[in-house]
Amino acid sequence: MTVGLFIPCYIDQFYPQAAIATLRLLQRLGVTVEYPQGPVCCGQPMANSGYGHLTKGCDDLFTGSYSSYDYVVSPSGSCVLHIKEHMHPMHGKIYELVEFLTDVLKVDQLDARFPHKVSIHQSCHGLRGLYLSQMSERMAPAFSKPERLLKMVDGLELIDLHRSDECCGFGGTFCVSEEAVSVKMGKDRVKDHETSGAEYITSSDLSCLMHMEGLLKRSKSPVKVIHIAEILNHTEHGAQ
Repeated sequence: MTVGLFIPCYIDQFYPQAAIATLRLLQRLGVTVEYPQGPVCCGQPMANSGYGHLTKGCDDLFTGSYSSYDYVVSPSGSCVLHIKEHMHPMHGKIYELVEFLTDVLKVDQLDARFPHKVSIHQSCHGLRGLYLSQMSERMAPAFSKPERLLKMVDGLELIDLHRSDECCGFGGTFCVSEEAVSVKMGKDRVKDHETSGAEYITSSDLSCLMHMEGLLKRSKSPVKVIHIAEILNHTEHGAQ
């Protein structure tokens, strides 16, 4: 099995530690990982702004860069969902990291330790697009793939929220076009994590975490954000 690692633009620029953790975690689990050279964008920002008809160059570049791999894995639910919905040749081989670990590798144990109180942010793309967890409005059995993986981490205490799957308000370009609404939604979301006693907020979507991190820093909150890959790759002696 050879996996092509896709690192979205904003992770490459702002959160390279999450990209490195994703790579090392997959390698520790015995996966052969390759990273195509050269910048590749999925085209989501343009499509979300109403310019989907101009993303053909991005689509062709992405497909050409990754079509030869058995699987393509990315630490970003929103980018993965965009690719699944807009690049049909890639639909069956592109996976968000959490779903790849649970659905393809079927991971049932991890050598990881993270002795902190952690709450999970369910991103809208991950929750309602990729179905990483059950939606609270559905009368159906509960499940959570991120929670299942985090329960394998030694020392980690999962914190329950009052509103487990509320939107943080980021929404890609929504936070630009509707700044005031986005900020209010973000403050409400952050407050739930803070009052629930979390030390860290984790998610499979760093775009949401980036939005909430900005609000946390502005209010000088001690709560931190961390991508789930960083936790799953964290051992007794620190991240590998």
